[in-house]
Amino acid sequence: MLDLRLVLDRPEELRAALARRSEQTAALLDPLMELGRARRVTIARSEALAAERNAASKAMATADKKSAEFAQKRESLKALGNELKEAEAELARIEARISDGLAVIPNIPAPETPSGRGSEDNPVVHVWGDKPRFDFEPRAHWDLGPALGILDFERAAKLSGPRFVVMMGAGARLERALIQFMLDLHTREHGYTEVLPPFLVKDTALYGTGQLPKFEADLFKTRKSDPDRTYDLYLTPTAEVPLTNLHADEILDGARLPVAYTAYTPCFRSEAGSYGSDVRGMIRQHQFNKVELVRLCQPESSSAELERLTSHAEEVLKRLGLHFRRVSLCTGDLGFSAQRTFDLEAWLPGQDAFREISSCSNCGDFQARRAAIRYRPAPGDKPRLLHTLNGSGLAVGRTVIAILEQYQQVDGSVLVPPALVPYMRAERITGVGS
Repeated sequence: MLDLRLVLDRPEELRAALARRSEQTAALLDPLMELGRARRVTIARSEALAAERNAASKAMATADKKSAEFAQKRESLKALGNELKEAEAELARIEARISDGLAVIPNIPAPETPSGRGSEDNPVVHVWGDKPRFDFEPRAHWDLGPALGILDFERAAKLSGPRFVVMMGAGARLERALIQFMLDLHTREHGYTEVLPPFLVKDTALYGTGQLPKFEADLFKTRKSDPDRTYDLYLTPTAEVPLTNLHADEILDGARLPVAYTAYTPCFRSEAGSYGSDVRGMIRQHQFNKVELVRLCQPESSSAELERLTSHAEEVLKRLGLHFRRVSLCTGDLGFSAQRTFDLEAWLPGQDAFREISSCSNCGDFQARRAAIRYRPAPGDKPRLLHTLNGSGLAVGRTVIAILEQYQQVDGSVLVPPALVPYMRAERITGVGS
């Protein structure tokens, strides 16, 4: 969430920053600016009424309680009290509308975020490795997997509908091996603390990281069956939500920062509005596994922390020998809570395209303000909002796709990346039992 003082005191500066995303985004400020003016008027009126009431109360204290003057002052004081209550109630209504308005305004892009309208304007930062060469026509994973018997989309549709997959035998082992490999790398070499959070979260947690209220249509919400439960729960769309909110409403010791967490979770997304795109295969699923990285740090180090976090995600791809590139998301392609984002895109030869496999973002103090996550720089110092960062380290299903397509062989088998052989206990996938 943006700082209300920035909205009310420097609206033109804020408008210019949000216009880098789009003019439609900047226009979200218009009703807030009007509400800001109404807020100032109502505050002034409340303060004037409070002062008048206090003066009237003092004057009444000196009047004869049996006199007509006292009765008149008492009625006047009562009327002032009612006016003040009405003004305070109006102020509460205005501030609630301001809060609702702020909740749907995205973060301000960082100055170094490139300007642009969409993904076609995302500049490539660097490319790692070489494209694999084939002396045959490479196939897409949606052909390779079923042919090997390790991916079954038809039975998944029978069980759950479209945008699900059943992974069988070596396919299931490959998914599990990747999860273990990623967690081992991030905990043993990159210094993250592993967390196994709940997979169901409250709306307050989703509000804290920015999924609510704007993106409720993309979430799966559980139906309340317990009459004693006073809140509904959502299936987590990403481990970013529980990991970031671990410290909601807390003040951390500045000496403890940065805090680094990693977690494996299944993720659930309804993909509202995306029907018709990526309908084949596993690119865009309602349920998928992901290893997430979250870092909490002091504001002055968040740019360096973004580079660190992104390099940790890149290291997974490098260890697996997967050809990829890093792109810097432009302002028109930036996520709601992010001020700067790097996407890692793996090369998929069966689709002749780079596709996102990780998105690493610096959210500044945007999420920290929503979730009330602060730190104390030194003992006795006033608490400050910290900065939050998150990234996929990696999306497991998409890593499976990249391995199947980049390591495919002419006979339809798939070589196992050397780094995964100890986890898979196999060097090649030739079928369900391999």
